[in-house]
Amino acid sequence: MPSDRKINSTAACMSFMVEGCEMKKVRSNSRMYNRFFILDPDMRYLRWEPSKKDSEKAKLEIKTIKEVRLGKKTPVLRSNGLSDQFPDECAFSIIYGENYESLDLVASSADIVNTWVMGLRYLVSYGRHAVEANPTSLRTSWISSVFEVADFEKEGQIVLSRAVQIIKGLNPGMKASRIELKFKELQKSQGRYGEDITNEIFTEAYCELCTRPEIFFLLMQFSSNKEYLDCKDLMLFAEVEQGMEGVTEEMCAEIVNKYEPSKEGRERGYLSIDGFTRYLLSSECHIFDPQHKRVCQDMTQPLSHYYINSSHNASLLEDHFWGSSDIRGYIRALKMGCRSLELVVWDGPDNEPLIYVGHSASSQVAFCKVVDMINQYAFEASEFPLILCLVTHCSVQQQKVMAQHLKKILGDKLYLDPPDLEDNYLPSPNNLKGKILLKGKKLPPNHPDSEGDVTDEDEGIEMSRRLGEEDKDQMSGRLRLCKELSDLVSLCKSVQFKDFEVSKRYQKYWEICSYNEVDANRFANEYPEDFVSYNKRFLSRVYPSLMRIDASNMNPQDFWKCGCQIVAMNYQTPGLMMDLNIGWFRQNGNCGYVLRPAIMREEVSYFSANAKDSLPGVSAQLLHMKIISGQNLPKPKGSGAKGDVVEPYIYVEIHGIPADCTEQRTKTVTQNGDNPIFDESFEFQINLPELAALRFVVLDDDYIGDEFIAQYTIPFECLQPGYRHVPLQSLTGEFLANTTLFVHIAITNRRGGGKAHKRGLSVRKGRKAREYTSTRTTGIKVIDEVFRAATQPLREATDLRENVQNAMVSFKELCGLTPAANMKQCILTVSTWLLNSDNTVLVTLNLSGRYPAMEIQGPIPELLRKVLTAYDTMTQTSRTLIESADAVYAKIMQIQRTGMDFHEDLHRIGAKEGLKGTKMQKAVESFAWNITVLKGQADLLKHAKHEALDTLRQIHYAAQSCGLSRDSSASPDLLRMRPGLEPIPEAENKSDAGSC
Repeated sequence: MPSDRKINSTAACMSFMVEGCEMKKVRSNSRMYNRFFILDPDMRYLRWEPSKKDSEKAKLEIKTIKEVRLGKKTPVLRSNGLSDQFPDECAFSIIYGENYESLDLVASSADIVNTWVMGLRYLVSYGRHAVEANPTSLRTSWISSVFEVADFEKEGQIVLSRAVQIIKGLNPGMKASRIELKFKELQKSQGRYGEDITNEIFTEAYCELCTRPEIFFLLMQFSSNKEYLDCKDLMLFAEVEQGMEGVTEEMCAEIVNKYEPSKEGRERGYLSIDGFTRYLLSSECHIFDPQHKRVCQDMTQPLSHYYINSSHNASLLEDHFWGSSDIRGYIRALKMGCRSLELVVWDGPDNEPLIYVGHSASSQVAFCKVVDMINQYAFEASEFPLILCLVTHCSVQQQKVMAQHLKKILGDKLYLDPPDLEDNYLPSPNNLKGKILLKGKKLPPNHPDSEGDVTDEDEGIEMSRRLGEEDKDQMSGRLRLCKELSDLVSLCKSVQFKDFEVSKRYQKYWEICSYNEVDANRFANEYPEDFVSYNKRFLSRVYPSLMRIDASNMNPQDFWKCGCQIVAMNYQTPGLMMDLNIGWFRQNGNCGYVLRPAIMREEVSYFSANAKDSLPGVSAQLLHMKIISGQNLPKPKGSGAKGDVVEPYIYVEIHGIPADCTEQRTKTVTQNGDNPIFDESFEFQINLPELAALRFVVLDDDYIGDEFIAQYTIPFECLQPGYRHVPLQSLTGEFLANTTLFVHIAITNRRGGGKAHKRGLSVRKGRKAREYTSTRTTGIKVIDEVFRAATQPLREATDLRENVQNAMVSFKELCGLTPAANMKQCILTVSTWLLNSDNTVLVTLNLSGRYPAMEIQGPIPELLRKVLTAYDTMTQTSRTLIESADAVYAKIMQIQRTGMDFHEDLHRIGAKEGLKGTKMQKAVESFAWNITVLKGQADLLKHAKHEALDTLRQIHYAAQSCGLSRDSSASPDLLRMRPGLEPIPEAENKSDAGSC
């Protein structure tokens, strides 16, 4: 296969197939044979040699081909003996004949596979005459018109520099040197070296340079009009591949008008390869879900239920030792959505407090100037509360000055209301909009004097030691605090942490503890469940270790997994940790607040921060990802070892709980490295999707040491399915113009409730091997009897869910699709099989009933009978699930509510049974596990019912789009209105919890 990606048209595909190439032919006995495959010049037959068969038998007539499948999508290619011997993207199958036999082939590269699949599909759809005719295409007409506009003198040629400029203007990011080289190559091949550029050469150069084969291949999959998409094709692509709902022809016409460069295409409603490429590169097809660009989470929960974007020493521009302080650091942090700033305040000259961290006297900033700047920028990026963490090293006199500045400058923005003693939780971000909270030490209530002693912050003591302060009180952990400053602290009173038991008994909800990262890591490792439970009610702030004098960053995920809300980051230091922080807080409109996972917020729930497997009651997800290509990848900054050569590879990293943390890498692309083709697929199991983040890292493979090119970090919940471009960022966070990755994303539920299978969804799991989630024994007889009653409904819930999952996977496999496919793709695939040679439909879908049934209209081959049987099984299991789910859900929730009635008296009842110490602790842990399991399994059942309803809606839409529906007047929206299929909203209170 040519390495410079010249496959930019169907004619190029045909030319390659006529020349032929070697591939492996796979037999049903799992043996593989090397054969040379070639397309006859008249394009009637596909032949292979050598073969034991007669040459007239070692061939396949093109008109007998029913379908060309990309990947391992036949029983032969999926067989255990072969499946691991070659990657999915190097395999394809030709389904042919009335009995739907398969010719299974393996090529040496994905490029070869794509060329054969594209060419064969084109021949099957349009025949050889379409290739022979080869009329002037929409695209070439447009390119010629662009050339004619640039040909001012109307001489039929333009100068090289102008030609280069035009193509570069049409394709921003392409190197001028590459364009110029292509022109010179084409001129030389025609013996016209050194002359001006003709229309013919200009058109050929544009097509070779600006056609991305992977996008051309995608267009050919959906085009019903040879080499462009009409509005119906575009609708199908948007619904089936991109997962869009409610797409109309009018919406598609708008896309054509917006992205199609040719006037003729816009007038006729056609999207050419150039328009399609522009559309896929637009923000509409970025990987980041646009609904997360605005505040989209519930902002009425207590403040302790959110992660809060936090900065540590924002005034610093460099490291902690020599770094200078500057007010711009605070402005930058606030504009990036930071909602917690640290102010380290010291005595200054002329009774004016100063803010600084480093040793340099030139790095000091006046406290009043910083507060004034905060007042200006506090709510520019977010309207939600800002927390100012005061670390005070001032004398009482200058503390009074601090208090005066704060009151005078911030005014009404300063939150001064005393905590409500009747409440148990902090107010919500919604209730604190536009308010600035002070975190700091506070004198006891009704303190009679104007000042008093308090214990200093641990961070303050460490800072004094680092800077060599001689103040004895400061070094001993005591701080003299003035009442004026103390009175400004309301909801974030700083207290020292002793242990979790003491906090549980005595800590007030408005009190907050700060932890050195070393201590926080110890708690996370030794007391993970206690730390998570503690953070349900109280705010925790984690700050970097004293040893990080270079201002390096800790991994925020290490503390987010424990529920720590405020993890202070050194914004001035770029790298992996800051990438994770910036990427994470994008998911809620970059407002600085992200709602924590439900399992970490619920009062009674079991969650361990160090979970290394699936969690009780949380539906694990499978992320299916294909890294297809990269665009305009730059050289690493400052690199010059290999000239302009880039040899990139990509790391895909998953960050989250320990069970989810993993990484995989692509191969290195050694040719055409600035626009590489990867074509590699990966699969990741995500056990806690709400806490997972995905990071793409592009590196340059170098024998001296691999160098960073670009990265992009995105929360798992923000991923958009389908074909997406990933915008890449530099090391310091700037987006690189026209630099992207092209990927395909699909997300499915993990099948079953046990451990992950090596092959993910493609491995069947029989009923005998099915694993059921069960409750644990607490050792308290009356409680165990309640939870024991859940055994049967939990089994029923698992069977209902998994029977549907198994049936759907079987149907998808018979359709020749992966488990990641959606139902629209299945119906679309099947529809191509159900047409006779005279275009009569063999099977129709009856949409008049609640559950669409496939009805045979004539004789059909055995394979189609198997498909129909699998479809019937799928609809029947879906029907059973939909009609039984409410009753099973009600049973489980009733047991969960009965169990919760024991929650308040759990320790008293346990003590009465003789439990104490470790046994009591175990009983409490098992009780929380059981409550979590019951709630989680009920939620999974509810979700499964909603998915089953959605599957039926997809079948309705797809049947109507493909012309298979017998009753086209039926609307899939009826499924939302029929009482038997109506999804019940999630219960907000006990009275609603009886149905799903």
